[in-house]
Amino acid sequence: MSGLKIGVVGATGMVGREYLSILEQSRLEIDRLRLFASQRSVGRQLPFHGDQLPVEEFTVEAARGLDVAFLSVSTELAREYAPKLAAAGTLVIDDSSAFRLADDVPLVVPEVNPEDVRHHRGIIAGPNCSTAQMVVVLAPLHRANGLRRVVVDTYQAASGAGKAAMDELIEHTRETLAGHSPEPRAHPHSLAFNLFPAVDSFRDDGYSNEEWKMLAETRKIMHLSDLCLSATCVRVPVPIGHSEAVHLEFDQPMDPRDARRLLEAAPGVVVVDDPRNGLYPQPALAAGRDPVYVGRIRADSSRPGGIALWIVADNVRKGAALNAVQIAELVFGTGRR
Repeated sequence: MSGLKIGVVGATGMVGREYLSILEQSRLEIDRLRLFASQRSVGRQLPFHGDQLPVEEFTVEAARGLDVAFLSVSTELAREYAPKLAAAGTLVIDDSSAFRLADDVPLVVPEVNPEDVRHHRGIIAGPNCSTAQMVVVLAPLHRANGLRRVVVDTYQAASGAGKAAMDELIEHTRETLAGHSPEPRAHPHSLAFNLFPAVDSFRDDGYSNEEWKMLAETRKIMHLSDLCLSATCVRVPVPIGHSEAVHLEFDQPMDPRDARRLLEAAPGVVVVDDPRNGLYPQPALAAGRDPVYVGRIRADSSRPGGIALWIVADNVRKGAALNAVQIAELVFGTGRR
């Protein structure tokens, strides 16, 4: 086919800008790239391949004729506009939570369930950023030895709550160092020199919605409807890069050496696992990079035959924009560079 007409909706946001960086490196054949945002952003220009592309006000009519639209907008706006764009013939790849658990919308992480893109009806969803990086590591282990139980504790960067939240972390750190007690606006508490186990709102069962999403989304992506998973999600004072401590139980005992071998061969995974020499995944090293990093691979001392490990990835990149572009590459027959 000829080059694609692509739109990024929400182009001026943190994830939207990441789309531009990734699309510059993608193998997608792009005939035209259009950038959309709200009316207040009209007139701004963003760099792409040495040019400055104008930001247009988004409307369904303005976006008509696109082959694919990457949506990086609120759940409410995605629910309103994605079906209209799809009805007009545009493939919508949405990174909000609007359609992730809808029965007729594939929820895709290309390293895990690429075949699911074949079943789309105009909309494909990407998962929560904390789920995305975890399943990239779980999938190769599960294929070798059926996964039964997951216990995960996340250490989630401020940027997971948006650019304003990341900026507030930086601002509050400066204010705290100056002896002030800043008031939070983008977080429930100040994140400077602090952390709190509250990501998203809480449910009646005591879990947060973020923790529940990790269970429901992992089950859907991996086609494991009975998978046992318990999550505790924590916001930590890191700008970019989610970290996860994960404990796994399998159908049969797994040796850490076998787990390491499987992960070293897995797509999208980089093993960094020499803790005696200070080598293990860290958010500062993962920021701005594509892979999901895994290390501290060891036997779970509380579950004979189980595995414990540590996962880190750029939540804005792999957790949202990169995953979406990889989905488009699957649909339109290209591959990762």
